[in-house]
Amino acid sequence: MATKNHAVPAIPIGYTTCLRHTLHVLLALGTLLEASLARSQLVPGSMDVHWNGGSQDCKAVVQPPIQVHAYNPRTFILRENLCATFEAPFIYLLVGSTKALLIDSGDVADPKLMPLASTVMQLLPADGPRKTALLVVHTHRHLDHRAGDEQFPHLSNVQVVGFDIDSVRHFYNFTDWPNGLAQINLGDRMVDVIPTPGHNETEVSFYDRNTGLFFSGDFLMPARLLVSDSSAYLASAQRATAFLRDRPISFVLGGHIELDADGETFPWESQYHPNEQVLQMTKDDLLALPAAITSFNGFYTRSGKFVLMDPMRILIALSVFAGVILIALVMAVVLYLRRRRVARKSYARVEI
Repeated sequence: MATKNHAVPAIPIGYTTCLRHTLHVLLALGTLLEASLARSQLVPGSMDVHWNGGSQDCKAVVQPPIQVHAYNPRTFILRENLCATFEAPFIYLLVGSTKALLIDSGDVADPKLMPLASTVMQLLPADGPRKTALLVVHTHRHLDHRAGDEQFPHLSNVQVVGFDIDSVRHFYNFTDWPNGLAQINLGDRMVDVIPTPGHNETEVSFYDRNTGLFFSGDFLMPARLLVSDSSAYLASAQRATAFLRDRPISFVLGGHIELDADGETFPWESQYHPNEQVLQMTKDDLLALPAAITSFNGFYTRSGKFVLMDPMRILIALSVFAGVILIALVMAVVLYLRRRRVARKSYARVEI
């Protein structure tokens, strides 16, 4: 029995194009909806805080050594007072259901001068610090971010992670440093760890999925961005922006404030910061960082709100300049003395 061939009707080209566009629109809407849901699910917090600006005369004005701000009931921002240390670093405590995370330990080791450990332990859940393990980590190995470590090892249920590059790579299991990501599980709170060297080879930043806070240490802050390796810094900025571009960010919180409200830098080692810029930066600031680093001239560059500098190169350049000036002065003195000697000989011949 013969069968008839039924031709499949062709789909109009215009209909196919319209369908493709519709799918693209739906995908875009889905992405926006997902981002909106992520933002709505973030645990909110407040940055309504005025940080202590130190004093022009720290000996005459007694101030608390440490200031604590509760961003929310389980997220705390601590700052060491400018009169206790001109570095005035920020320290962050994130509390989960089974573990708490302390990011950096500040610039003062002596607990009598800076009661960091006792302050942190008092902020842990009221059912007792022994039930909540504390993990102490660092954004990088510079002393102003780890000097307080020695206040913690004698406490029970506390682990202090090493600050050298081998300890950092081993603890987070970074097998291809500085590539890859790591996670810290605090129970009901996950924190992503992102390698961000460039200021220092051990630098890492932390993204808290619970609040959308990005803890950037000295990698990004309202302060001088000290660049020790510009290519590594740029790669870190590109790595961080690629990871966070499609993730919600409530605020970027760095390690220091060194700028006033007009964007001007406070003097080095100043213990008085009147009219300070706010601590919190934005996602747009983070996304603008790669372009700013690309514009860096290797010595000192102001790009938008960023102040980038390489202190070592500047020091070397100043040393070379000072050396050249010194050599020029010595040569000028030698030339002057030589001319005087010649002039004296000529004068002596005339008298004879």
